[in-house]
Amino acid sequence: MRRLEGKIALISGTARGIGKAAALRFAAEGALVVGGDLLHEEALETQRQIGREGGTALTPGPLDVTRPESVEAWVTEAAEAFGGIDIVLTNAGTVRFGPLAEQSYADYRTTVQSELDSVWLTVRAAWPHLTRSRGCVVTVGSTAGLTGSVSNHRTAHSAAKGGVIALTRQLAAEGAAHGIRANCVSPGLINTEGSRGNLLADTHPLRDTARHVPLGRLGLPQDIAAAAVFLASTEAAYISAANLVVDGGWSAVLPGPLT
Repeated sequence: MRRLEGKIALISGTARGIGKAAALRFAAEGALVVGGDLLHEEALETQRQIGREGGTALTPGPLDVTRPESVEAWVTEAAEAFGGIDIVLTNAGTVRFGPLAEQSYADYRTTVQSELDSVWLTVRAAWPHLTRSRGCVVTVGSTAGLTGSVSNHRTAHSAAKGGVIALTRQLAAEGAAHGIRANCVSPGLINTEGSRGNLLADTHPLRDTARHVPLGRLGLPQDIAAAAVFLASTEAAYISAANLVVDGGWSAVLPGPLT
């Protein structure tokens, strides 16, 4: 028996990286996946890959998780297509890094809207459906929400991800009466298209992070997808308000030379 057999899973940011890996893994576990991304053509390719591998997926029009009307339309289409929603995985987000003294307020707001407000908007839109299904929420936080950094200038990112972790705990508190669980997965540095373009670039201080991770490697999108599947499954039926750190032990040895 697959762990998410017949569950309707709403996953944002399915074009690339963690979101794509999660969509593929959730579908492999039997979930009916509704994906979405501003990179619509790439999200459609994720849908097609799920189909080629024997799964079921739907990808409505381009999804902008910072726009309430876009989120609400996405949630409505998912519920109408499959008859409800059991799982919400809020993965999508855009980050703009920069030192506090130099970063513009516009860049700060863009990051917080994309990484934190989007979680609130998505869960709020899906809440009536989750109440009926006694479903669950899995958010994507970050070790940036737990620690500071001397080499990665990330005040907006840290504020947003710290907010995601706190919001998840409040969702768990408010959802308990409805049978809704809410948990967070907080990745460390993950080898994705996005990180290869900034944090893992040859000129960035974090480029050699892998050698400081106790398990000796960077995380992969599949590592985060596996954790999300566990938290969404009945194996985690008594887990709510948790923040599962998936970073190869990196945060356990901080502060290190490249934190």
